Amino acid sequence: MTASAPPDDGQRVVVHPKDTGEALINPSMGWVLHYYDNVLDWYGSKLAPHDTVDDYPGLSVVYLRLAWSYIEPEEGKFNWSVVDTPAQRWIAKGKQVAFRFCCTDVIPYSTPEWVEKAGAHGYHFPPEGEHCGINPRGSHWEPVYDDPVFLAKLDNFLAAAAARYDGNPEVAFIDIGSFGIWGEGHTSSSTGIHYPASVIEKHIDLHVKHFKSTLLVANDDFGAEPENRGDWAAIHYAFERGLTLRDDSILVDPPPEAYFHAGMAQHFWPLRPVILESAHYGHAKKHNIWDGGDLYLQAVEDYHASYASIHWWPREFLEENRDLIARMNRRLGYRLQLVEASWPAQVAPNGTLAFKATWRNAGVAPCYPVGHPAVTLKDARGGIVGVLADERFDVHSLPVGPPNQAETRDEAVTFILPFVLKPGSYDVYVSVGTGTGSPKIALPLPEDDGQHRYRVGTIRVVEA
Repeated sequence: MTASAPPDDGQRVVVHPKDTGEALINPSMGWVLHYYDNVLDWYGSKLAPHDTVDDYPGLSVVYLRLAWSYIEPEEGKFNWSVVDTPAQRWIAKGKQVAFRFCCTDVIPYSTPEWVEKAGAHGYHFPPEGEHCGINPRGSHWEPVYDDPVFLAKLDNFLAAAAARYDGNPEVAFIDIGSFGIWGEGHTSSSTGIHYPASVIEKHIDLHVKHFKSTLLVANDDFGAEPENRGDWAAIHYAFERGLTLRDDSILVDPPPEAYFHAGMAQHFWPLRPVILESAHYGHAKKHNIWDGGDLYLQAVEDYHASYASIHWWPREFLEENRDLIARMNRRLGYRLQLVEASWPAQVAPNGTLAFKATWRNAGVAPCYPVGHPAVTLKDARGGIVGVLADERFDVHSLPVGPPNQAETRDEAVTFILPFVLKPGSYDVYVSVGTGTGSPKIALPLPEDDGQHRYRVGTIRVVEA
């Protein structure tokens, strides 16, 4: 950064910090590692128990997508360790987890077989890779998604899951995965039975009933069922019920059909973080669709996405896509830049501090958490001698725009200095967080004190 700091009374320190370019770990954004991806061996199974891929820049969430039957193999008897064990590895590193509990999947009974034996209706179909459709000799079973017995058992399962995870700050989001093959919201690779939006809405309602605090997620394919195309009824319903949107899977098909539903996201992103899942990276490479992944970055732009998936073996994906990951990290979610800051070169004890700043959001999405700037003064030993939080300015209000084109917003506030502040020279730190000055949001600035306060200069307190 550049700075001028004349010692004369009445002069101001002016700094122009430079964006460090580093990846940021922040709430409501980041890379999502698929640990379980329906198949339990994908994609975390090759990681040693101590390995949380800490070298992946911007990794903030580990994603656990698996069948309901793995967790409740017998009615009322739960095996939560299947998710809690890997989850705790990342939680210990300050990361979050996310879930999708599926009812039709790659195993014969993703909905527990005891649900069928309890009287729920459903149909058999061949496994993935064979001709889909109802086949009484098929090895896999899909429930009738509005069957009352099935819904009652699902209701009980979701109640148990919510008792553990709803409102838990360690959980970033939960997909509504109880409808469709792989929990994707369609039946094109299972029985092929089509359902109206009203059935999908039942599944939305069940989740909303139990998960009252944690962010819930609707799949874009909720609008892909033939009966629902054109009106997006289930998507609109999801929006009204407070859900956000995810798109599975970007780059499954080559352009111009690399993705379809950026238009859906325009309803969601101004209020809630949008999630993107790429195609399995190996699939996209094999079929010559990936082509450097530039369309993944373009999808982040078009959807104003806050989360992007690592949909492959994470280290292979990292090694082959470092440049793409770096470019995506500079746009994914929000990125709060301190363009300029200024304050008096010296102040008097028991006086005031007139602080000015210019802020920009260089990401594609709003800063969804409330975020208030604060100035912290520290002495030579790092002790905090003053915390000055600006409750009137909220970084959520910063607009987004195309790369390097987002509008800035000016902050101007006059703080009353702490009455105990003694004459001397102090370091000035800037942070963004709560209205009481607790830092919560990482900024792309140097000289982090380890708690997301960033040193930007000094100030002198002198006797009048």
